[in-house]
Amino acid sequence: MAAALAERSWLELSGAERGPRRRVRELVLSPPGASAGSGAGRCADSAGGFCYQESAQLVSVTRNRFIHWTTSGDTLELVEESLDINLLNNAIRLKIQNCSLLPRGVHVCETQNLVVILIVTNQTVHRLVLPHPARMYRSELITESQMQSIFTDIGKVNFRDPSNYHIIPSIPGLASNSTASAAWLSSDGEALFALPSASGGIFVIRLPPHDVHGTVSVVELKQSSVMQRLLTGWMPTAIRGDQGPSDLPVSLSVHCLEHDAFLFALCQDHKLRMWSYKDQMCLMVADLLEFVPVNKDLRLAAGTGHRLRLAYSQSLGLYLGVYMHAPKRGQFCVFQLVSTESNRYSLDHISSLFTSQETLVDFALTSAEIWALWHDDENQTVVKYINFEQNIAGQWNHVFVQPLLEEEVDIRDDQDPRETYLESLFMPGRFTNAALLKALQIFSRGGERIMDLTWDELKKEVTLAVENELQGSVTEYEFSQEEFRQLQVEFWSKFYACCLQYQEALSRPLALHLNPYTNMVCLLKKGFLSFLVPCSLVDHLYLLPDEHLLTEDDSTIFDDLEMSRDVVCLVQCLRLIGESISPEMAFIMEMACSRLQPPEKAAEQILGDLIANDTENVMEDIHSKLQEIRNPIHAIGVLIREMDYETELEMERAQPLNVRMNLSQLYGSGTAVNVVCQGVCKIATARFLICRDLLILQQLLLRLGDVMISGGGQLFQTQQDLLHRTSPLLLSYYLIRWASQCLASDIPIDTLESNLQHLSVLELTDTTALTPHKLVSSPQTVVELFFQEVARKHIISHLFAQPNTSLSETSLNWPHLITAIAADLLPLLWPSNPGFLFPECLMGSCQYTQLQEYIRLLQPWCHVNVGSCRFLMGRCYLVIGEGHKALDCFCQAASEVGKEEFLDRLIRAEDGEMASTPRLQYYDKVLRLLDVIGLPELVIQLATLAITEAADDWRSQATLRTCIFKHHLDLGHNSQAYEALTQNPDSSRQLDCLRQLVVVLCERSQLQDLVEFPYVNLHNEVVGIIESRARAVDLMSHNYYELLYAFHIYRHNYRKAGTVMFEYGMRLGREVRTLRGLQKQGNCYLAAINCLQLIRPEYAWIVQPASGAVYERPGASPKRSHDGECTAVPTARQIEILELEDLEKECMLARIRLTLAQHEPSTAAVAGSSSPEEMVALLVQAGLFDTAISLCQTFKLPLTPVFEGLAFKCIKLQFGGEAAQAEAWDWLAANQLCSVITTKESSATDEAWRLLSSYLDKYKSQNHLYHHCVINKLLSHGVPLPNWLINSYKKVDAAELLRLYLNFALLEEAADLVLEYVDALLGKGHEHFGIERPLSAIAPMVWLPYSAIDQLLHALGKNTTNHHSIVLYQKVHDKLEDYQQKVDMATRDLLYRRN
Repeated sequence: MAAALAERSWLELSGAERGPRRRVRELVLSPPGASAGSGAGRCADSAGGFCYQESAQLVSVTRNRFIHWTTSGDTLELVEESLDINLLNNAIRLKIQNCSLLPRGVHVCETQNLVVILIVTNQTVHRLVLPHPARMYRSELITESQMQSIFTDIGKVNFRDPSNYHIIPSIPGLASNSTASAAWLSSDGEALFALPSASGGIFVIRLPPHDVHGTVSVVELKQSSVMQRLLTGWMPTAIRGDQGPSDLPVSLSVHCLEHDAFLFALCQDHKLRMWSYKDQMCLMVADLLEFVPVNKDLRLAAGTGHRLRLAYSQSLGLYLGVYMHAPKRGQFCVFQLVSTESNRYSLDHISSLFTSQETLVDFALTSAEIWALWHDDENQTVVKYINFEQNIAGQWNHVFVQPLLEEEVDIRDDQDPRETYLESLFMPGRFTNAALLKALQIFSRGGERIMDLTWDELKKEVTLAVENELQGSVTEYEFSQEEFRQLQVEFWSKFYACCLQYQEALSRPLALHLNPYTNMVCLLKKGFLSFLVPCSLVDHLYLLPDEHLLTEDDSTIFDDLEMSRDVVCLVQCLRLIGESISPEMAFIMEMACSRLQPPEKAAEQILGDLIANDTENVMEDIHSKLQEIRNPIHAIGVLIREMDYETELEMERAQPLNVRMNLSQLYGSGTAVNVVCQGVCKIATARFLICRDLLILQQLLLRLGDVMISGGGQLFQTQQDLLHRTSPLLLSYYLIRWASQCLASDIPIDTLESNLQHLSVLELTDTTALTPHKLVSSPQTVVELFFQEVARKHIISHLFAQPNTSLSETSLNWPHLITAIAADLLPLLWPSNPGFLFPECLMGSCQYTQLQEYIRLLQPWCHVNVGSCRFLMGRCYLVIGEGHKALDCFCQAASEVGKEEFLDRLIRAEDGEMASTPRLQYYDKVLRLLDVIGLPELVIQLATLAITEAADDWRSQATLRTCIFKHHLDLGHNSQAYEALTQNPDSSRQLDCLRQLVVVLCERSQLQDLVEFPYVNLHNEVVGIIESRARAVDLMSHNYYELLYAFHIYRHNYRKAGTVMFEYGMRLGREVRTLRGLQKQGNCYLAAINCLQLIRPEYAWIVQPASGAVYERPGASPKRSHDGECTAVPTARQIEILELEDLEKECMLARIRLTLAQHEPSTAAVAGSSSPEEMVALLVQAGLFDTAISLCQTFKLPLTPVFEGLAFKCIKLQFGGEAAQAEAWDWLAANQLCSVITTKESSATDEAWRLLSSYLDKYKSQNHLYHHCVINKLLSHGVPLPNWLINSYKKVDAAELLRLYLNFALLEEAADLVLEYVDALLGKGHEHFGIERPLSAIAPMVWLPYSAIDQLLHALGKNTTNHHSIVLYQKVHDKLEDYQQKVDMATRDLLYRRN
């Protein structure tokens, strides 16, 4: 439909930085021979640029790289720029003292390994030798976002070396007042500088190659022979002697050949001379006045304003562009250099182009175009270009340069002056950082120098400076609000004027820079750089001045000539409307868009105002123009289609890895991002105005009705449809313009990391999120942020998606690419397209305030991605802490799930994930997000809502019920958590929740709730969980047994409660070997007894709990032996029943253990699980004999260990020292003696013996076992028997005493005992042996232990060597003889009596 214009207008886009100024390194050079008074004074400021030869190659390191510079007096500032990567250390400022840099006196040459900068001043020439980027960065792949500039190591460059500079010698004939110069690098590496000679020749200064020692030489190119002068038709002024203009060159240019260089000199006498440096001769002289129509006056005037430029094309050869300056007019002539045989050259005239602009600043030439830069009478910058080969009519094409900023800021009554001025000063694309800093420096009365402020810091400093100035001027303490407002306006307008002044100074254009390889055109200004880009068709028609629009060739717009004319007339109508709209009327539409009011209504209001205030008959002009349009409805439709970027969603085509890597940084630098997004902003701004004017025009057409258009109701309906198509178009451009001017916030790293975590929950991190280290160094707009982080990758992939294209053969074309990128960026920003990348990027980069405003502006009229917008709004509400609003948004978005691309990506199922309905997947994602952020109340609300969606999906229901349970439990809503648990349809999840409920409530000590829940159909599970927990965790730190006890008691299950407490007591004894553990053990047994006493006697029993600490638990791993084999499953044990009596015994044993541990704390570690027999031993060892006897009696154990232990303690005391005596009183005090003796003579030993004696008297035993064991213990330790013990035992068992004596070889004691015993039987002291009646015929029978006595006699008889033994033997023997006689007599008497 629409064909591209062969030539159309271009647009200027600023490349100025918004952030802190780039760090410029200062270098100072003081040439020894340069003097302050020499030369012709300061030269004019100038600028220039250099492009690398491979800057258009996609696989080159120098792709999209160039150098530009400005000169001012003795200072040269050089900057290396890249459109792909941010170059580090890329700016230097070189100050050459006492010298003035010549205009166009900087020349950059490129070799394979080096970049050489040649500098010409009025007194010196210099050479800077720098490494080529290809040598600094070996790889052809550029993947980093930053790279070092060639100026990085400028400090290592020895530019002060005499071989790298030279003082221009004071040669006779050197033109001191000319500023023309040229410089080049020969094929041998020599640096050559050309300067004009007063005689019309050229001086060439030659510096030897930088790595070769040599001397500097000076050569003058001049006509040396009369024949050459005749051949070229040139005679120097001095020879001619006439009064015409001199032949002094005013502009020099050089064209390098392989082994020669052609020097072109445009001279004051309007002639162009061409020299060969190698042959040192003039090859051609051309009189340029031949190509000037009216040249009579010009011939006599000196051509000081003439300019010369060269352009070389390998296919077309060398072109020369000459600007012939004349008062009030100028002319460009383009020639092609033609060579003939015998080395003769001539100029082939290609074109002559005329211009009326007064002051030419600069012009640039290509093989097809001339670009020119002027200053007009009103100091406005004018840039135009023309294609001299195709444009026969000689019509220049317009370039819309940045207009000068308005001198006053219009402040409405409802606006705050400070906020309005700050908005105007800091709106992106208006004032540069440098202008604001300079104004701030002046306004702060030249205080300390302010450097390196960020955009926000600068804003604060400006506010502070103006406010301080205002307060310093106030002399009165009280004044009205209106007076204060006036003061504010006064001081802010003063600062604004100061900024305006410096901005204009920095915006002064100095030169044009053309890249012949990429066709990029730049405007070099005093303070920054700007880029020129082609205008789109609609903008070109709307912005073009009337005189140009009237001459526009209609056929070049559309193939249909009538349609082209209609569109041009329509645009003229729009222009008439636009020019008539006052700022107040324009504000009506701005406010309507901002306040979400219908633009149609605002257009109707503006139309009413236009008609009411039409003093210049604009409406009549519009009517007449409308009459010229044959089909206005169709023309409006065509215009709307041209501006509409609504597209279908298309998938990206996958690209090979090498392609993706080569393109990864293309147009990724801050400068390129700034330029692209400025272009979008300019388009949006212009299109917004077009749509506004179009709406007004449509309202006018509706008013005119059938007067203008025939067709009746159907056409009226069509007009209404167009009106409703124009309105969203206007709002779309308003939104894009807003986004292009809205600055992104600088986000702290911790916020970015937190956001990254939230996005990972949503599984969106691969597309939207900024990496945490990514911080905005200079203030970016949100569109720039989007382009840099997301859109650029998509756009570049789309542009280079042709599958069979070789990257090495692809060259970059700046006009085509920048237009295509802007055209591809607009659909990505277009609100009504299904793609949702822009808002998603705002979310990913934490731009929540901007995202909220974006959605607010979008909401009423855009019906695409409604659910996605609600979702993102919910995310914004979450960030600012308005959770309930967020929940509402998330719920509203749910209805659009499955209909929108963003929400579909949100719910994509992972591999292996169970697919449920899309809406349930959506709820799951949101629930996860709310959970990560920590909003349990909202999780519960949303999960409850989601359950209604999951009516037929029991798995989802189980998941949601579990989620509700978990968060109710976290919030302490125990009853609600229990309710959610009981409603869970999945038994395994229900059991998990139940386990968690038990654990959490135990940890919180909320045991009453846990016990009192009804647990319908879950009773056994609860008991099982608590039992398993009780058996699995530490007994002293958790009270699961007590909980289980309370659980059973609450349900009157006393036997279970008793069993639980008995098991608890058993485990305490085994596992908690401390005093506290023993105390708890006793209490447990008491509780168990109490439980059984509450039951009827026949049911008062429990099952003995399993012994050992390991219980069978669900999920426990199998136990293995040392060789890894599973151990055999234990056989079923025999069930043991414990009755109340058994529990009482255990309770007593527990009390005794506690008594022992309290008396002897060291025994607590072993007492807990000791058996009664072991306890007796421990008690005896501790000296608690009463307690030991009590234990023995309860468990029906013999008292032998007690008596033996006490006997041993008596032995120890017998032979112990004072320490043993003192220690004994402790355990003696723990036993109850029959009577206490408190005399001084009574010792601990006496008391111990007395205790032993009392026990022997008190506790009788069969066969007097206890006496026997005591005596045996004493004798075994060699302790003499106390008399009381001997006497006591004699009464009960003298024979056993005798045997004990014999066992321990106490023969003398045994002999004495036998003698005493026989005497007792015979009646002497019989009461001491317990013999009631001695030997007689009438008394009961008596007996003697003959076996023991025989052993005694045998033992005494064997020892014949011992006299004492013999005596004893005889005594015993005699006594027995006597006894035998008396027995015989008694027997006889008895028999006698019987008979």
